[in-house]
Amino acid sequence: MTPAPPASPAGIPAVTVVGIGADGWAGLPAASRAALADAEVIVGGPRQLGLLPADACPGERVAWPSPLRPAVRGLLAAHAGRRVAVLASGDPMFYGIGRALTEELGAGGLRVLPHPSSVSLACARLGWPVEDTEVITLVGRPAARLAAALHDGRRLLVLSAGAATPGEVAALLRDRGFGPSRMRVLEQLGSAHEGAYEGVADDWPHAPGDPLNVVAVECRRAPGAPRLGAAPGLPDAAYESDGQLTKRHVRAATLAVLAPVPGELLWDVGGGSGSIAVEWMRTHPTCRAVTVEKNTVRAARIVRNADRLGVPGLRVVTGAAPAALAGLPAPDAVFIGGGLTASGLLDACWAALPAGGRLVANTVTLESEALLTEWYRRHGGELVRLAVAQAVPVGGFTGWRQAMPVTQWSVTKPAGQGDRGDQER
Repeated sequence: MTPAPPASPAGIPAVTVVGIGADGWAGLPAASRAALADAEVIVGGPRQLGLLPADACPGERVAWPSPLRPAVRGLLAAHAGRRVAVLASGDPMFYGIGRALTEELGAGGLRVLPHPSSVSLACARLGWPVEDTEVITLVGRPAARLAAALHDGRRLLVLSAGAATPGEVAALLRDRGFGPSRMRVLEQLGSAHEGAYEGVADDWPHAPGDPLNVVAVECRRAPGAPRLGAAPGLPDAAYESDGQLTKRHVRAATLAVLAPVPGELLWDVGGGSGSIAVEWMRTHPTCRAVTVEKNTVRAARIVRNADRLGVPGLRVVTGAAPAALAGLPAPDAVFIGGGLTASGLLDACWAALPAGGRLVANTVTLESEALLTEWYRRHGGELVRLAVAQAVPVGGFTGWRQAMPVTQWSVTKPAGQGDRGDQER
């Protein structure tokens, strides 16, 4: 049975959210026009409000303040008891204001009248199936997040933050080895002023145009550019490092045991170069991570690696664990890559995990191995040794060079222990 939607906060009426396109009033269906005509208050961005005829929509017009998200609750409360319509670009529930309103009012407090989104209109113009097209929004987000989606042959639609976005996309493509990619900029989709222009990222010739645009990218990797796959285990050379790096094969095995799931949060303790946190976040756009690193130089390097590899949202905490863990949100999984013998570190990580959370710890030292063996005896899980050897020249022949073996303990926390993670969730 589908649960009933949550009730709206006391005193705040149900709100009608109307999607509107660049074609304005003329492109609205009858139900959307009727909702706007009946509204006592119409809330929207200045551009959207300017699309409505004054005679047909006599309600009071209120422009969203900036920043928008913190103002939503107060603005709705200020108009309690009045008929409120909120304007949104295209489909309000697709990277639109509908999400923020649902978080405030609950689904039962909204009536949503969508319009075709810019993605639907762009795919219609391009002849691209929507289901095969990846969408990345750069509205209020750094351009670096586009890097995680760059794979040879993929089609991307980038929702622009403004007129400068196409140039920023072209620069990023060049920098990440995708300069041969074809770009098409679609402006004012659906309006009488709709237009388009195109080029190749390597020699993008266009000055900034209309701020209302979508960028279509057909990804082409440059000859010799590194190939970065979608699965964990990126080449070690993909990272800037001083040697404190979980190497490729061990990293892939570690991520497999950590088993990231969309929406989950990882603590990466003893971040080094940040590779575990970076590849955790690359598995899905909603995966989140916090990496804790006491060395300020390495912490700055982690930030650069995250930016380069398309996960600029990685949070880096500079400080020594376990003290630096205080106040962090409860994790779904914890990886300890360094500092295992620090007093109280394992205890703090274990206490922070909720029931069902995973903990994985790697070490190459006998002292830390003894500690993991003791925790394995107390809590179970799996204790394994990972050994990797690489073929190297030996005179005129070839032999094996053994890397230092890595001892790995992995465990899932059982239920019923009343830990901090359970209390916070």
